[in-house]
This record gives sequence, C-alpha cells and structure tokens, in this order.
Amino acid sequence: MTIKPGWQGRFFEDFEVGDIYQHPLGRTITETDNSWFTLLTMNTNQSHFNRQVGESSEFGRMLVVSPLTIAVAMGQSVIDTTQNAFANLGMDDLRLTAPVFAGDTLWSESIVLAVRESGSRPAAGIVTIRTRTLNQDAVEVLTFKRTFYVHRRGAERAGSLFPQAATPLTLEDV
Repeated sequence: MTIKPGWQGRFFEDFEVGDIYQHPLGRTITETDNSWFTLLTMNTNQSHFNRQVGESSEFGRMLVVSPLTIAVAMGQSVIDTTQNAFANLGMDDLRLTAPVFAGDTLWSESIVLAVRESGSRPAAGIVTIRTRTLNQDAVEVLTFKRTFYVHRRGAERAGSLFPQAATPLTLEDV
C-alpha cells in the first residue's frame, strides 16, 4: 500500500501570469454568520444586526458586514493560491461593488497578475493576484488585489508536518 498525498497547493513555480483559478467552494452566508462576525469585530452599525434598521434602509434588509465578505473571499482563494504561502504582503484596490445579504452564496475566482523572485528569500517568491467574488446571480460583490510570499517547491519550511504513527495504517486494522 502507498500513501497518496492530498492536494498540497501551488508553489511559487506553479504560478504563471494570466492563470485563472475558479475556487471550488461556494459559501452561503447566514444571518447567524453575519451576527457573530459583527459581534466579533465590534461593529456597532445597526444595519448589520437590527432588522428594523435594515428594513428602513435603502436596501430594505440587513446588510452582511463587509469584513465578513472579505474574509470569506480570501478564505475561498487559499486552496488555489496561498496554501503554501507564509506571509501576505498587501491588499490593494479593495472594492465592495454590490451589497451582500444573508442567504447569498459567494463564489470567488483569482487571476495571477505578477510573479517575481524574492531578492531576500531564495526559498520563496512573490505573487500578486486579483480576486473577485460573485454572488449566486453572478453579480460581482467584491474585488481586490493581494500580494504574498509563497514557498518554492522543496523549500525546507514547506514540508509536511503530518505526524508519523508508530505503526502504519493497514487494511488489517479495519
């Protein structure tokens, strides 16, 4: 029997300008998600947690708090872009282009804008992507650029930390 490694993510060498990654996991935002995130981030704007205030707004309902939308979008992109990153260097040109409401399902995709060697870290490189997030109706709700350090394939610090059991897993164990 052989251990079949799961998806290990992309390394610096895997990124090419123009590549597009449609991130595989959509996420439906619930009213509970919105309330918890609003409380967690201490946002006191009632349009995010007071139904009466939300219904009297121009949107006619409560808005999802913007940092939650940003966090979901960034999280959705990790599987394809920063699984092997070790530092975000910046976010630029962040635009919240349409409102998000509880019940909306968010999907994100990223395009590689720039790839360059690191002058100070030979075991890594620097990648810049643009991510956009769409709702279930294909309306763009968010866009931003993000730059990050990512390990090169084989970099010492990029190795797996999966613990090795004293006895291997076998079919006889079942």
